[in-house]
Amino acid sequence: MRNRFTALIEKHDDWYIGYVEEIPGINTQGKTLAETRENLKEALKLIIETNRAIAEKGINSKNIIKENISVEV
Repeated sequence: MRNRFTALIEKHDDWYIGYVEEIPGINTQGKTLAETRENLKEALKLIIETNRAIAEKGINSKNIIKENISVEV
């Protein structure tokens, strides 16, 4: 599944600081824009994978309906 998120990147001296607008806690930095973008993608992927693993662990023994949802924003 492919999703779209909004990366916000600020220039601070010799560094770029990036974060994802829709998901708090995803922050990174890089010496170049390209490095910062790649770091954001990696951080976002890790956060989503970790959150899914935590959720799966919590629902294994429960009667849960799991389904995909879509929204237009």
